[in-house]
Amino acid sequence: MRNFLLSCALAALTGGVYAQSGKPAELKQKTAFQTSSPWIPEIDVRSDIAIVYGVNDRPGMTFEQRVQSWRDHGYQTQFMTGIAWGDYKDYFLGKWDGINHLGVGQVTQKGDTIFHGKDMPYVVPVKSFIEYMKTAVIKRVIDAGITDIFLEEPEFWARAGYSQPFKEEWQKYYGFPWKPQHESAENTYLSSKLKYHLYYEAIKETSNYAKAYGKGKGKNIKVYIATHSLVNYSSWQIVSPEASLASLPGIDGYIAQVWTGTSREPTFFNGQRKERVFENAFLEYGSMVSMTAPTGRKMYFLTDPIEDWPRDWADYKKNYQATFTAKLLYPTVADYEVMPWPERIYTHPYKVANSNEKVLIPQYYSTQMQIMVNALNSMPASANKVTGANGIGVLMSNSLMFQRFPTHNGFEDPQFSNFYGQTLPLLKRGVPVQTVHMENLSYAATLKNIKVLIVSYSNMKPVSAEIHAALAKWVKKGGVLIYCGRDDDPYQSVMEWWDTNGNMFTAPSQHLFQLMKVNGVSGQEKFSYGKGSVYIIRQNPKEFVLQANADTKFIDVVKHGYEKDANAGKLEFKNSLYLERGPYDVVSVMDENTDAKPYTIKGPVIDLFDPQLPVLAEKVINPGEQSLLYNTNRIADKAKPQVLAAAARAYDEKVTGNTYSFVVKSPVKTLNSMRVLLPAQPKVTKVTDSKGQQLTDVKTSWDASSNTIYLGFANDPAGIKVELSW
Repeated sequence: MRNFLLSCALAALTGGVYAQSGKPAELKQKTAFQTSSPWIPEIDVRSDIAIVYGVNDRPGMTFEQRVQSWRDHGYQTQFMTGIAWGDYKDYFLGKWDGINHLGVGQVTQKGDTIFHGKDMPYVVPVKSFIEYMKTAVIKRVIDAGITDIFLEEPEFWARAGYSQPFKEEWQKYYGFPWKPQHESAENTYLSSKLKYHLYYEAIKETSNYAKAYGKGKGKNIKVYIATHSLVNYSSWQIVSPEASLASLPGIDGYIAQVWTGTSREPTFFNGQRKERVFENAFLEYGSMVSMTAPTGRKMYFLTDPIEDWPRDWADYKKNYQATFTAKLLYPTVADYEVMPWPERIYTHPYKVANSNEKVLIPQYYSTQMQIMVNALNSMPASANKVTGANGIGVLMSNSLMFQRFPTHNGFEDPQFSNFYGQTLPLLKRGVPVQTVHMENLSYAATLKNIKVLIVSYSNMKPVSAEIHAALAKWVKKGGVLIYCGRDDDPYQSVMEWWDTNGNMFTAPSQHLFQLMKVNGVSGQEKFSYGKGSVYIIRQNPKEFVLQANADTKFIDVVKHGYEKDANAGKLEFKNSLYLERGPYDVVSVMDENTDAKPYTIKGPVIDLFDPQLPVLAEKVINPGEQSLLYNTNRIADKAKPQVLAAAARAYDEKVTGNTYSFVVKSPVKTLNSMRVLLPAQPKVTKVTDSKGQQLTDVKTSWDASSNTIYLGFANDPAGIKVELSW
């Protein structure tokens, strides 16, 4: 979540102290947020975990005191810091070891260092930087009693690679002198491969140190990577270790950093370049799932109610709903970073739509946002599937990041369209297309449920011959592989395994085709291999989306392969994705589809995207819209009084006779809106603050169709007690 730290050197702030009750919530590690601030009542989000960002002391407050301020308010505390950049001025400016290290920054062809902030370069992770991270950062964090550490954004810019430290690392890795990446595709590929390797090794060494140091102190340290998706890094021309880290023994999981800022990157579809936030977010989250699912590592999904760049509140709200819906459509993931930087969400003014006026977050939006966030505290994992064909996959690899910059021999891939050409034509037709990580093909689970796999080497290359052996084995057992590509990009002949050490293939696909006894140059489009089928479409996937109505043949081949060759049933095309997840209905209706019908869900349902939490007899979702609903027909125990939805978190729930009571907590200066299930309409409603004073401005209404009472009142992190008697 770049840029925020640059403008947020907050002064130390203090607030009142209270002890959180509700021990089960204290033990959960389901929801979290990251913050560089000490606790203040305006940002008391009430997730399970406060991830404290940065190890630096502040004026009047040490790092340890900042951590303690969150512990004092009932939070589990964890830690996050940048692994490619950070407020490490004691290292960069020489205080740490007496040597100025600004020279380790990533440098472009023009000789410019890429900075994240003043005296804060993106680094080439040389030995001294890794040593600094271990001894000056990780050690101090563990000494402060923290056992969960997040290393954020291991990023090497594709346009960098010209500094002296990088040239020295090149010589050590390849055994021959550095070659400038702008001179050839091969140099670019080798440069990016080295960037990838350097951060892989840096994370490996840092995580191993954390584990070993913690073990020496009797602590079980867990290390996670907070990272953008492979889709986004490839699109934004950044190199990172990504999928390979999932196999490192020192890495316990990830935060999938997907939010409006990444997902609003324009894409091409049907000849039009524009923002497609929901679709992009769906593919980003999917790539993170496929990266880790076979390894069993923990995954947190992140969304952000705003973004790094200044927009207006209406823009933030619309795109937050889109990304939020996208993440909920992955039912195997049920752990969330509910927001980054609550201090900028709640205490920083942003524009009002169609105006130059700036205001703090409007209360209608903070209420809706908190309703959504608190839904995550109870969002169940589910074995249910998103509607549509769940057996179609697109192969992807870390090498997607190796071909993005600069351009060679006139070969262009505008807006990463070779990837979107394989995915958007299906997703836009209501097919929940999956991505499959090449690096995970050694795991049996990776292709277990895939019926049709789409492969292209137009924008990535296979990382080893073993990849092809795994693909051929899968096809032989009955899989359907559709290869799309002209094999005409300048990276086909880079110095790699398929054209070295006795291999003489001029394109890596030739090796794959040879294993499957396929003649890739015959002009024939379909082949049989064992029980499976192979299709070859001699077009680069970008051609399916850069022009209007150019994806027909691609779609026809996928449909035929799915229905006829894989015998997987009918490939249904529609304009929606729907998932039933416990009591929640999650739906997105896509535009740019020949089917323009809305999607209707019968009620009674509570609309969680409406801060007033109305109970609807039916909900109609139009193309281009998303919806999150609480379906009261699927309440597990309708006789049990319970909070169904709220813009605050409930604690100390008690049922005594005909009375249901609880305490709700949420940030100060926000409004609570909640809907509570009761056996009957209450005769007495009593709402009191933490001092026992009764609140007078409480909104109430009863809905007989759902047996729920609506309550609305001002939030207080110290707690508001509600007693309902019927």
